[in-house]
Amino acid sequence: MLKEERFDHIINLLKKENKVSYDQLAGELHVSEDTIRRDIDALYQNGLLSKVRGGAITLAKNPLSFQDRSSHLSEGKEAIALKARQFIKNGQTIFMDGGTTVCAIAASLPLDSNLRVITNNMALIPILSNFNNIEVIVLGGKYNRDTQTNSGLRTIDEAREYIADCYFMGACALHHELGVTSVFNEEASIKRAMISNAKKIIVLGNVEKLSTTEPFRVCDLAQVNVLITDLPSDSDLLDSYRSLGIRLI
Repeated sequence: MLKEERFDHIINLLKKENKVSYDQLAGELHVSEDTIRRDIDALYQNGLLSKVRGGAITLAKNPLSFQDRSSHLSEGKEAIALKARQFIKNGQTIFMDGGTTVCAIAASLPLDSNLRVITNNMALIPILSNFNNIEVIVLGGKYNRDTQTNSGLRTIDEAREYIADCYFMGACALHHELGVTSVFNEEASIKRAMISNAKKIIVLGNVEKLSTTEPFRVCDLAQVNVLITDLPSDSDLLDSYRSLGIRLI
């Protein structure tokens, strides 16, 4: 089967099912999963679909709602959460922005944690309410039901009132040359405000976000202190990030 025929099959199947997997397509098209992975990469680069772990989804579901995203990459999020724990110490003030990976970090904290968490992520509130010694400061703004976050000028202005020991940033996309980028301009602006008022910047990115970009610039990787992924630190996929002065976890 020609490459163009495979492309047509993938796009047509996505229109019917909204999601496809590498193994499913490899079986149907009688090619290797590596071939399917390259096909999906090509379609992604041309703006025809969105990549998720193990396959692809339709653009209509991108950006994913909070509920959709919480069902993806659960094992990877748990791995990132466990790695992140080493950077959290009692007495700290911490910025946490939107995203399900940030929620996974909060859920993994010891019950006796004593912290101050400043966030625009409304999904964190029911999680952090289980911790008697965590002070939660919620940044105001306009509520987005899909991402369960507050955003806007008020959110940015309030974030600038605080100094945080560290900032756990949920990354939309990471590229070794183009840095951290975001789907929404408002989201990028909030991230920049938190970056400017945090002593340590810790970016959270699963393997699917590496070597990808979104339209709105957040920061250069030179501004990032730590990159936590769901990959082993010696993974070949991290080689392009090793010379950037970032600690890879």
